[in-house]
Amino acid sequence: RIPKGVLLVGPPGTGKTLLARAVAGEAGVPFLSMSGSDFVEMFVGVGAARVRDLFKQAAELAPCIIFIDELDALGKARGIGPVTGGHDEREQTLNQLLAEMDGFDPNSGVIILGATNRPEILDLALLRPGRFDRQIVVDRPDIKGREAILRVHARKVKLAPDVDLKIIAARTPGFVGADLANVINEAALLAARRNKKAVGMEELEEAIDRVIAGLERKSRVMNKHEKEIVAYHESGHAIVAMSIPGTDPVHRVSIIPRGVAALGYTLQLPTEDRYLMTRSELEARLKVLLGGRVAEEIIFNEVSTGAQNDLERATKIARSMVTEYGMSEKLGPVNYSGERKPMFLAQEYTPTTAVYSERVASLIDAEVQRIIREAHAEVKKILTEKRDKLEKLARTLLEKEVVEREELLEILGMKEKESEKETAEKA
Repeated sequence: RIPKGVLLVGPPGTGKTLLARAVAGEAGVPFLSMSGSDFVEMFVGVGAARVRDLFKQAAELAPCIIFIDELDALGKARGIGPVTGGHDEREQTLNQLLAEMDGFDPNSGVIILGATNRPEILDLALLRPGRFDRQIVVDRPDIKGREAILRVHARKVKLAPDVDLKIIAARTPGFVGADLANVINEAALLAARRNKKAVGMEELEEAIDRVIAGLERKSRVMNKHEKEIVAYHESGHAIVAMSIPGTDPVHRVSIIPRGVAALGYTLQLPTEDRYLMTRSELEARLKVLLGGRVAEEIIFNEVSTGAQNDLERATKIARSMVTEYGMSEKLGPVNYSGERKPMFLAQEYTPTTAVYSERVASLIDAEVQRIIREAHAEVKKILTEKRDKLEKLARTLLEKEVVEREELLEILGMKEKESEKETAEKA
């Protein structure tokens, strides 16, 4: 028998809804589309009635495809969250959906497609075989996928002869289809503002920056001392990233404020798509995060609030190394993170029993502090030895505001690594 239902699972923007529409278009059958939130109403019984009407309409139009987008709005697991005294309308609607999915014959020609980016919160009864038989993961595209998506969106705009979409695909790791469409659109808008007849690499590069870090805010006026702090902070990140193995290549360093909170940024781009990280790579990433704060300590003998986000991310990496990945000698290969609970569960409705003793908790804290302290000491050693280069890069940033990779290599007296060149050529 053919599957009754197919659930499309993946991060936002990967093209789940688009894929469902494409399936209906290719099949040449009627396509009934509703969002999960369309079923949930304030009036009792309306949601369940809408489910009945939808399946009745589908039976009359068969063969056809029913598509329920944002299924998590309707199919959230029952019996969790705050207990309300009133009638739980959403639960009734879900029960009706379960009954309807059981009731129709798959040979009638009605297929149900669902889409969600939060499969972990769906009711188990909805996911069992006989309802949603198949789960198809619509994941973030790899480098070849990104290039193909860019080619589709680039058809609508005129590209300059120097544009190489392979390079753009290599510089957008982790981007989903919606991000890539946004990159092409932003680049086209930039080219139009500059009265250019075609979109060049310059516009595409700037569009990537806009998508990653937000819009430039040149209107934000910073005093001289604050600008110096940001310049040394970003120089610290860049020099540490260029000095230790296992880090992603630094592509650009900027002290132009962007987005909501970024006063400057150091853009690192991986040379290939990665799915695993080793212990040494995690430690290297941690050191790069600490580079900005340590640079401030060395130059100004005090630290600013600018490193808050860096410290947050560094602590998260160190804690994950100890509690999740078993990378601590003292605690051994044990996972102390406990069962991951869905994010939507309110704290007061979840069991708060710790999965380890107080002694282990203090050991975890001590190990996290040790990892960060050791990384801090090594970063301080690197930046103290390269203080002249740190000051040279900071001065260049204060003068130009943006330093590209070629100039960065020149300032540091380094040459492009052969391995990086090879990887870039392969990409």
